[in-house]
Amino acid sequence: MSNSRRSRASGNDPATAVAVSASSGHGIPAWTAEEIRGLGASTDLRTAAQIFGLSPNTAYALARRGDFPVPVIRAGNQYRVPVAPILAALHLDVDPKPPAGPPPTTRATT
Repeated sequence: MSNSRRSRASGNDPATAVAVSASSGHGIPAWTAEEIRGLGASTDLRTAAQIFGLSPNTAYALARRGDFPVPVIRAGNQYRVPVAPILAALHLDVDPKPPAGPPPTTRATT
């Protein structure tokens, strides 16, 4: 049986790593801003908990009490966490600006 959970490479660039995971010192790399944005519009509660350095049990307890660090949407027996509030809570841009480069060239018409 294959694992459908998202996996990440361990060779993250420390300059772009988001240092929020309390467990990052225990062999689990911190999430980068690009990885968080790559999750899409929302993610599951376990992934959001990992980003914030929380155990799954703690995350579910906080979500039940309405005390998770960001808004949580409950749909039936599932919890979904929007990615934009995660980025905002970590003081990261939701939509990063494209890298600065030379201005686009225009064709001269004659």
